[in-house]
Amino acid sequence: MPREALPLSLAVIRDKFAVPATAVETLGTGLINQTFLVSGERGEKYVLQRLHSIFPPEVNLDMEVVTVRLQDRGLVTPRLIRTVSGHLWLEMADGIWRLMTYIPGISVDRVDSAERAYEAGRLLGRFHMALSDLDYRFLGARGGIHETPRHLRNLELALDRHRDHAAYHRVRPVAEEILSAASKLTPLPALAERVVHGDPKISNFIFDAASGEGLCLVDLDTLNRMALPLELGDALRSWCNPAGEDSDTTDFSLGFFRAALTGYASEAGRWISPAEAASLVDATMTIMIELAARFCADALNESYFAWDPVRFPSRSEHNRVRAEGQLRAWEACRKMETQLSEVSREVFGLTPR
Repeated sequence: MPREALPLSLAVIRDKFAVPATAVETLGTGLINQTFLVSGERGEKYVLQRLHSIFPPEVNLDMEVVTVRLQDRGLVTPRLIRTVSGHLWLEMADGIWRLMTYIPGISVDRVDSAERAYEAGRLLGRFHMALSDLDYRFLGARGGIHETPRHLRNLELALDRHRDHAAYHRVRPVAEEILSAASKLTPLPALAERVVHGDPKISNFIFDAASGEGLCLVDLDTLNRMALPLELGDALRSWCNPAGEDSDTTDFSLGFFRAALTGYASEAGRWISPAEAASLVDATMTIMIELAARFCADALNESYFAWDPVRFPSRSEHNRVRAEGQLRAWEACRKMETQLSEVSREVFGLTPR
């Protein structure tokens, strides 16, 4: 499937979805799915997406079940618009397409304030609570998303297979730092699996433009069950990184960390278990190194993550920068590990070790 695609034509949108489309434009900066904003003749808006081939069409069945539950529990959520033939997606020659309702608001690529971190935490807590008793087997869930040892092995394989890559000598030192850092990670305990979003980076949150309130989560193709600290660790490594993913000179914000956990605890503080809460710092550092390994491997494989040709000369360089950014965030997090653990214990009322 081609990486870049033109949106569906207005005629196809009108014919297949019975939507009075008058314009289509690119929307957002997503790394995986291609996303477009569709405007209707009376000013109504819709979101059109072409799924990346890594996602089976059944993810739309999962999305339908979850968004019905979220709506029933009073949460704002995008909803799939069925085709005229009653299907949740449209299969075309260039891939799987879907149309969704549009949630007005703003999205950001990095957290810009403690208030934003608090609202993200609060919204994710509401999301988890609404789905906490969902009895459903996800049909499109991908396995191995947070199998950190596997991603580290993939990095080692990339180093071995791509010695002739033009950027090999720039990538290899970063890879060696990542592999060394991985040896310092604390193993995570075996915990019960929870229903999770699966990719709670800050750009997957919609906020009210005026009040800053967290409105809803989007990009629901990664719905799954996994240990809760992995979900929250993935969120925190994104929310507490003030420079975002596209910088190799970054940090980790203790203030954002406290605000995010406080927001989460305001909704799910009585639900999260002491063992889950106690693992959040270790899980955050684990996810940082795992994602660094994934970015670094793709700096050589050049087969997965999208890249920004305006800011970077190549896909390889963009992903090398991303990898180094996660590594630097891990270093910052490790230096303040004691403080972060104290904040987590305080917010969730844990007994000091």
